[in-house]
Amino acid sequence: MSIYKEITLNGIWKQNPGVVQLLGLCPTLAVTTSVVNGVSLGLATVLVMAAANGTISPVRKYVPNEIRVPVFILVIAALVTVIDLSINAFAHPLHKVLGIFIPLIVVNCIVLARVESFAAKNAPIPSILDGFMMGIGLTLVLGLLGGMRELVGKGTLFSGLDLVFGPAAKQFVLTIIPDYHGFLLAVLPPGAFLGLGMLIAARNWMDIRNKAKSADEHTTTSALQPALHP
Repeated sequence: MSIYKEITLNGIWKQNPGVVQLLGLCPTLAVTTSVVNGVSLGLATVLVMAAANGTISPVRKYVPNEIRVPVFILVIAALVTVIDLSINAFAHPLHKVLGIFIPLIVVNCIVLARVESFAAKNAPIPSILDGFMMGIGLTLVLGLLGGMRELVGKGTLFSGLDLVFGPAAKQFVLTIIPDYHGFLLAVLPPGAFLGLGMLIAARNWMDIRNKAKSADEHTTTSALQPALHP
């Protein structure tokens, strides 16, 4: 259980692909103009990463080392094609918005990095969990960044929900700032860089604060031990 706990913690916090490893910056910066766009691409990446890790891990011993990367990319490309065609079939408006970034999951360094560094060296169950949690960590970053940019840029949250669930979902779009004329910088690429920088700074600050708190607690415990045990 400690292995699974460590894999989960690494994917969401310690080795988060979006704010720690800084992998897949192209879709992170390009697609996160809204919460819906960011989360949709993130969930597609989750499915691809979990499926790719689960596919590669059982056959890792049978793939020659010389051709492992082309084989990995071939498997990832097949999975991405399935996801791409599924989104096109069941959520065509969303497919048009995400555009080329769905097929580009094939060459996303996050997917190939986890297949190469984890799935090719570990058993199927931990590999599937690793791909899933790394994808969830990226999805959280995409959702937060998309929410920040959408709120500042448009004054709304969940705009474009109808692209996924149909016209009836428009009633769930939240207008946070009424009569807001928008802030163009937030929805442009420079806004993505600024927003991502803020998320990285916030994550680093929380990490430093937690480490300092743990160190203070350890120092206090060490100082009390002689008094408790004379």
